[in-house]
Amino acid sequence: MAVADSLVSSLKKVLELEARQGFLDRSVTSGLESFVSAWEKRSQSAPIGHPSGDGAAGIVKALSGYHSADSTRRKAKVDAALGLLQALESGQDHASKALAPARARANHPGKDTSQRHRQEIGAPAAGTGEAREKPVRPVRRSVAVRGALTLDSPLSHLPNVGTTRASLFKQFDILTIDDLLHFYPRKHDDYSSFKKIGELAPGEVGSLVVDVWDMQERRTSRRPIFKALLADASGTAEATWFNRKLVRGLVPGDRIVVSGKLDIYLGHRSFASPTWEKLDKELLHTGRLVPVYPSKEAFASKLGERWMRAIVRQAIDSCLGQVRDHIPEPVLKRAGLVPLPRALEQIHFPDSQQSLEAARRRLAFDEFLVIQIGLLQSKRRWQEISPGQPIAVERALIDRFIARLPFSLTGAQVKAADQILKDLGASRPMRRLLQGDVGSGKTVVACTALVAAAGNGFQGAVMVPTEILAEQHYKNISNLLAGFSVDGNRPLRVALLTGKMRQSEKRQAYEEIASGGVDVVIGTHALIQEGVTFNNLGLVIVDEQHRFGVLQRETLRGKGFNPHMLVMTATPIPRSLALTIYGDLEISTIGELPPGRQHIKTRWLEPHERAKAYQFVRKEVALGHQVFVICPLVEESEAIEAKAATAEFERLQSEVFPELKVGLVHGRMRPSDKNAVMESFHKRELDVLVSTSVVEVGIDVPNATVMMVEGADRFGLSQLHQFRGRVGRGDAQSYCLLLTEKVSEAGKARLQIIEQTDDGFRLAEEDLKLRGPGEFFGTRQSGLPDLKVARLSDMAVLEMARREAQVIFAEDPELASPQYAMLGRMVKEFWEAREGTS
Repeated sequence: MAVADSLVSSLKKVLELEARQGFLDRSVTSGLESFVSAWEKRSQSAPIGHPSGDGAAGIVKALSGYHSADSTRRKAKVDAALGLLQALESGQDHASKALAPARARANHPGKDTSQRHRQEIGAPAAGTGEAREKPVRPVRRSVAVRGALTLDSPLSHLPNVGTTRASLFKQFDILTIDDLLHFYPRKHDDYSSFKKIGELAPGEVGSLVVDVWDMQERRTSRRPIFKALLADASGTAEATWFNRKLVRGLVPGDRIVVSGKLDIYLGHRSFASPTWEKLDKELLHTGRLVPVYPSKEAFASKLGERWMRAIVRQAIDSCLGQVRDHIPEPVLKRAGLVPLPRALEQIHFPDSQQSLEAARRRLAFDEFLVIQIGLLQSKRRWQEISPGQPIAVERALIDRFIARLPFSLTGAQVKAADQILKDLGASRPMRRLLQGDVGSGKTVVACTALVAAAGNGFQGAVMVPTEILAEQHYKNISNLLAGFSVDGNRPLRVALLTGKMRQSEKRQAYEEIASGGVDVVIGTHALIQEGVTFNNLGLVIVDEQHRFGVLQRETLRGKGFNPHMLVMTATPIPRSLALTIYGDLEISTIGELPPGRQHIKTRWLEPHERAKAYQFVRKEVALGHQVFVICPLVEESEAIEAKAATAEFERLQSEVFPELKVGLVHGRMRPSDKNAVMESFHKRELDVLVSTSVVEVGIDVPNATVMMVEGADRFGLSQLHQFRGRVGRGDAQSYCLLLTEKVSEAGKARLQIIEQTDDGFRLAEEDLKLRGPGEFFGTRQSGLPDLKVARLSDMAVLEMARREAQVIFAEDPELASPQYAMLGRMVKEFWEAREGTS
């Protein structure tokens, strides 16, 4: 009887809407005749009787020919059908009333299904036809769970999870309920705006409180299609789904909240695969800011977003009360932060945008705070607990070294050198970052420190990330120190140590390093191998530090007795990133370029301009200049990148520049082969050098005037700026040509910025905004902390966390007091995990 009731009711609503709309045959998407035909088929499973015997068939007959009829005949047909429906309702009314109490008990055991209950959940009062703009959410029902759940309970103990589903979470390191509470949404879909069907504009996303008037399933050769007719007082819309799971439990007569984007299809309002849920429980999937969680393909297909939201809600309801705040209340009050339990609930299921932002701000503060406290502790251990070896700086020695240089130092170079030399003279080990734009002259500043160390009998070690950069540094530093003696006798000796050197060469280098026969050693990771023993290591210089892990840097330091450390980077570091990664370092910045460094003209070229670029290359070569060609970045592996570079080299040599001399260099070549190619390029024996990103830093060819970057949109701004810095080192005007294929909007924004400015510090800030910290350095191993919520653009939160960290650290450096004990454990766990993966 319930099915028959709903069938009669749904058709009656459609006919009444058709009458209100003036009999235009627009009340349902498919047309009234088609709808009634489908309605009749459904009525066969629940026969609708009639005193005269007509039943459903009589109604179909009354509406036959409706689409082709004029408005007068349409009105007559609708009136006749409504009369038949009224007779049907009268005939079934007694039985329906008799069954109503039992049906109510079956559907809502122990619940009042009266008009009062419907109004509590936002439904219109019976007979009013009007819904409030936004339903009042019911009091949340507690979830019945087996056993006592705690934050440390395995995820499998949650209802409807089990061991199989729990195993899928291991890829996200989620093992316990506490881990799940800290598995934050990657975004929130905003379905919080409630409107009526007639108020929602095409293309607008919103939420509706609607009645389901009809449900139909249509099978096609590929897949079934499920359609629902939705209605409120303002009109109707059709919803379509393509998966039975998505409509499970949805039946005519249901009052639901549906969220999605309204489209117009064949002149009718429609939703494609909208999210929905019934108005008899707290809304999780509609009518609010709906969380969307990080997922991988297999994870998403096996679990689904609705299930994911449901178990997170269970975890919150079961265990949120057990969460203890690790930050003392006075700190929260000073910083204006919400308590941790509130933040965890609102980051998942926010009541509003303001609540979401407050939760995000609190959790971002937590992440920044543990980083800042850890950096302060690291700096304290370095400076106060670890004794250093002071290097007495003889000013006359430094002045003698500077005087023999073929150029004058800039004011910024002099200031940076003075800061470094002052640190070397202290009893605590130096820990300083030297940063400067491309071509600002960091190497010669570092050499002043190496000279000071050698003047006190200490050795210096320079560690760089790549073979080719090690060789370049070896050449440059050897030239700067050539023939220079600190004691008037033996000139300083510089050695190179890389992994690809012959064993006999390595053994000789090991012996000279151990005996003190060399003053400066330049190398790659080979410097930290077990066989390397220094005679008296006093200064460690790490170039491009972000490419090394914490343990690698500390291993090199361990080769000496708390040696001084200087970190160099040619990538200008935005302040937020410097505070986050290098917060335990003092910072020296070379903010000006040496005199004579020119502006490099930069232009982004689209695919149809490629021939023009090649012609420009020929023109520059004809003028006696040379050209770099950078191949597109290939993230998969160095081997694939080398193969792509080889193919590009062969294409350019045979098809594009057969008349020019083209060379190739990439990271997979033997050092001797790379050296031979680079030497040929230096000697102008090659016109064009095709390369992978190994030329990003350190390569110095004054005669090169053109840097042509293929696939420029694959690189970040800072990397492109590094490439551009390889040219413009001579007197001739230089150029940077950026070639692309298909470019995204974000890619276009990056390329337009680098066309407009050659300020490396501005480009670094823009790169951080556009690509985020994880991609800022263009390398997988960047030393970046794992930030789940915080963004490095949150300077206000970062500065606040830094201030609070300094207050807490001044009060309790070891975080040993009871009020800071939980925070201390968090800091310890974070930094142990980070260093363990470095």
